[in-house]
This record gives sequence, structure tokens and C-alpha cells, in this order.
Amino acid sequence: MTYFTQNAHPNEMTGWRSPAVLLMIMAGAMQLSFAAWWNLMNNFAVQELDFTGREIGIQQSIREIPGFLSFLAIYLLLLMREQTLAYVSLLLLGVGVAVTGYFPTAMGFYVTTLIMSIGFHYYETMAQSLSLQWLPKATAAASMGKIISVGAFAQLVAYGVIFVAWKTFDLSFATVFAIAGGLTLVVLAFLMMAYPHFREGVPQRKKLVLRKRYWLYYALTFMAGARRQIFTVFAGFLMVERFGYDVHEVALLFLLNGGFNMLLAPSIGKLIVRFGERKALILEYIGLIIVFVSYAFVTNATLAAGLYVIDHAFFAIAIAIKTYFQKIADPADIAPTAGVAFTINHIAAVFIPVLFGLIWLISPAAVFLAGAGMAVISLLLASLIPSNPEEGHEVDFWYRKPAAQPAE
Repeated sequence: MTYFTQNAHPNEMTGWRSPAVLLMIMAGAMQLSFAAWWNLMNNFAVQELDFTGREIGIQQSIREIPGFLSFLAIYLLLLMREQTLAYVSLLLLGVGVAVTGYFPTAMGFYVTTLIMSIGFHYYETMAQSLSLQWLPKATAAASMGKIISVGAFAQLVAYGVIFVAWKTFDLSFATVFAIAGGLTLVVLAFLMMAYPHFREGVPQRKKLVLRKRYWLYYALTFMAGARRQIFTVFAGFLMVERFGYDVHEVALLFLLNGGFNMLLAPSIGKLIVRFGERKALILEYIGLIIVFVSYAFVTNATLAAGLYVIDHAFFAIAIAIKTYFQKIADPADIAPTAGVAFTINHIAAVFIPVLFGLIWLISPAAVFLAGAGMAVISLLLASLIPSNPEEGHEVDFWYRKPAAQPAE
């Protein structure tokens, strides 16, 4: 009764062996290693490798290359099932993180980052595709909120252990990287033993799909990827370089982020179900404009930390972009479009870290003001989402509608 011996339809399995629970545990397995890697990355780069903004920009661009190539996942699906590719991706992620500390050179960090990133991005591509196929449309946002919550709990475990143990046991970077990656591999082994192979509901097209009617989804995805780089690369680097945060202090900051996600993500999912994708995304982008402008001029370490937590709290609202696509998509387009979407999401991610890393050397404030400008563009795009999106009603050009005439 394992992945190797049993096939099952997603609706056949209930309880802890249901597809939804599988997605939750996979999210947790991914975060055990990725969260630890992310926690240590900036300190490892600065304290062990003497990285500056230029080197961290190169490293982050390398990290995003597999995301840019996520469209190739559709060709891997000619060789293996989506669930299998998700498992292989978790394997690469765990191995890549586990060996990072044993190659303490710039080139070693670049190579292990690439291995880790291939696993991370291809896992994310498959997780998104499987979520949209396995979860009912009516409750998908709420279920995705729960998946994020479980991932956030795994983050809490990783950050909490690092926060408590880093100084207490005088841990090394190599030790923490190895333990974190190993835990992901242990959970992966459990998943392969405990869960069957779940069949996809609708056969997926095994070729790239680009449709004109999905243009708003593509645009929102592109802007989300560009804007995310400002947070993931430079907001964290700001905490270490300008405000001198140590490993355990960064862990505490991430611990707060994980706590907020674990508590808020399920509620955010339910609110998206209730109020719709357009209102949720408009709220997110208005908040991000305020946060990025504040980043540009912050001089207080505590205030910067508060902005970092608030910024991260908005991440869960991005569920709305996925459920918007689920509502307008041809069901057979979900897997190929997941790969295309991740590539679109990472187009800007390949060059922004390097380009903005050079801008950072001149003016860190300019980097964050550019992020605020990206949030403004995203806000305008979000306003075009219909109140009730569906196939054939993908965009609402509200500004083209004639003004209501007063009654005579």
C-alpha cells in the first residue's frame, strides 16, 4: 500500500492519507531544509565567504535559473508522473542543502545553490499543479491556506531549533545544513512508504501552453516574481549588512514570520473564498507599496524587523493568483501552465539580483523604491480581475465601461 504498489484516485483516499494531507506534508518537508538554508544563507555568505552585494546578487541569480527553466518540467512529465517529479525534486533539495556547508568557497556555494534550487523550483511547480488538480475549486483557497500553514509550522521548527541551539551548542554552518537537508530526506522516505500514487483527474497536455486569454494571469505572475526578489534578496541582506543581525537573530525574525503564516494563512484562504481574488490582491499591493517605501528610508533596526514581518505576512495572499487561474483555466492546461507560470515568474528573477545588487552599492533606497513601483503596477493589474472570474470571463476592463447615465 505504498507509492510503488498502489494507484488511487484522489477522491478515494480520505483522512490522513488524502491528497490534501500529502500536499501539506510535502510542504513541511520542503520547508525543513529550505527554511534552514534561507536562515543561514546571508550569514554564511557574509561571515564565511566575505560576500558583498555583487557576489550575493550573482548567487541569487544562479538560484533563480532553475525557476526560469521551470517550463522544462512539462518534458520531464513525458518520463515520469507529476507526483514522482515532486518526490525527485524534494530529493535534490534535501541533498543540495545537506552538502552546502562542506563546500565553503564561492564556487562551492554557487554549485550547491544550483542543486538545491533545481529541487526547490521543480517541487514548487509540481505542488502548484497537483494542488489545482486535486483540490476542489470551491474550497481550494482555504485548503491552500492550510498547506501554507503546515509549511509555516515546519519553518517554525527549523527557525526555532536554530534560534535555541546556534549559540547554546556552538553549532557550525555545516552541521545545521546537513541536519536540515537530512530531515527532508527522512520525511520523503516516509511519504513514499505511506502514500499511493494519486492519478490526475484530467489528462494533462504534455506540451507548452500559452493562451492569449491567460494574459492577466501571466502579467500578475511576472510582477509577483520581480517584486518578490526585492524582498527575498535585499530585505534579508539589509538586516545582516546594515543592521548587523547575527544567525540566531535572523532565526528569531524568521520564527515570527513562520508564526504569523501558520496562524494567518488558513484565515487568509477563507477570506479569499469569501471576498474574491480581486479584493484580496488589491489589499496586498496597497500594503506592499507602504512597506517598500518604508524600507527605503528606515534607519532603526527594530522598525526594519517589523517591516520584514509585515512584508512576509502578505505572502499568503498570493494564493489568490493561483485560484484566479484555477477558475479561468481549461483543466487540461494546469500542469503545462504551472511550468510556464514559474518560468514567467522567474524571468525578472534571473537579472534583478545582479542588476539591483550593483544599484545596491550606490543606493539601497533606490532598490526598495523600485519595489514600490512594481507594487503599483501589480495593483493596477489586480483591479482588472473580475468579481467572479471564469472561463470566458477572465478580465474586467472596468475603465472602458460607459458611465451610468442619470434617470430622466
